[in-house]
Amino acid sequence: MRWIAGAGITAVAALAVACNQSTPTDPTPTSTVSYTAIGASDGIGFGGSVVCAPFDPDCPSGTGYVYLLKRRLQADGRTVSLQNLAVPGAVMSPAIQTLAREIGRDVFSTFFDQSTVVLPATTHLTVFAGGNDANVIAQAVRAGRGGADVRGFIDAQVNQWQNDLQDLLRRVRQRAPNTRVVALNLPNLGAAPYVAGLPVLERSIMQRIAVSLTDRINTLASQNVLVIDLMCDARTYNSSLFSSDGFHPSDSGYALMADLTYPALAGNSAPSPSSTCPQRTLLPVF
Repeated sequence: MRWIAGAGITAVAALAVACNQSTPTDPTPTSTVSYTAIGASDGIGFGGSVVCAPFDPDCPSGTGYVYLLKRRLQADGRTVSLQNLAVPGAVMSPAIQTLAREIGRDVFSTFFDQSTVVLPATTHLTVFAGGNDANVIAQAVRAGRGGADVRGFIDAQVNQWQNDLQDLLRRVRQRAPNTRVVALNLPNLGAAPYVAGLPVLERSIMQRIAVSLTDRINTLASQNVLVIDLMCDARTYNSSLFSSDGFHPSDSGYALMADLTYPALAGNSAPSPSSTCPQRTLLPVF
């Protein structure tokens, strides 16, 4: 999933010094990195100018954030191996996969599937989850699945998603207990170009879903996970940073994702995600 533009990492790194999430110790050798990426089409750079094949560990010209991060780690003198597990269309778990299929949406992979093949030797891991899940929940609402209690339906789906997110984290840490985990939260998808033509109510529903999922991702900051705050970064909403489909990032969008993620992945600290920024309510609150 999707957005964003190439600003330098200097300001982000400086902010991280003043206000950051960090782990007390860093058990990971800095010279050798085994980097694993869990994600969906964003993980292969879909929407960028060079899209990589699924599971490609190299893709030297890839413009997606995963490959940008790999090359930055290498440029810093590290020896880096990449296990890119991202699968286009993937959702979090069998629960959201079942909902998708019930409303006629084909989903062939879940993040749970990806977690089963995380290498035990993984030292650094990124997770970018929720974009496809948000779209499934919103489509289910349009299909009438919420009935007279749309808010209750959304909240139930989000609560299930949070339980599944916690399960995913447990699965990852069972396989790679010493890995540094960096998770990116979601922007306010109600303000993304791909839904710009929808009625305000539907966009407000998407806002509720995306903000709720981001709140669940943000809770990981208290569980030794470094959270990258896409929701509250105003640059995320610049329309020029989206690809032509209005959902996935462009090259500059992926560059910003890499800029924001790199200090956490390489330096083991990140600014704490906000719960009060104006980007959470760009549309009327549903």
